[in-house]
Amino acid sequence: MSIYQRTGDQPDDLGWNESIEGVALGSEVSVILMHTSRPGAGPRLHRHPYSETFVVRRGRAMFTVGDERLEAHGGQVLVVPALTPHKFEVIGGEPFVSTNIHANPTFETEWLE
Repeated sequence: MSIYQRTGDQPDDLGWNESIEGVALGSEVSVILMHTSRPGAGPRLHRHPYSETFVVRRGRAMFTVGDERLEAHGGQVLVVPALTPHKFEVIGGEPFVSTNIHANPTFETEWLE
């Protein structure tokens, strides 16, 4: 078993923004933790050779996945298939909190814009 400890002395996930590669923990997946209130925050268009799963825990974001655009909100899980271009932008004034799971022990990203 491996445990990753967040740096600092925060007892919860408030404000936790971090990328954790699974290879360092002996895991087959990597994780990005996102917590922001800044409208427009999010990655530019990119793709991966593996699927990415977005667990949206709070807030809203406009996702572009391939040719589709959709608004995701807390309580939803989105799965983007391998090699599918995607991006998202935080919308609204409330905090956007998501856990983004990469089905790979390391991050492999091809930036498209």
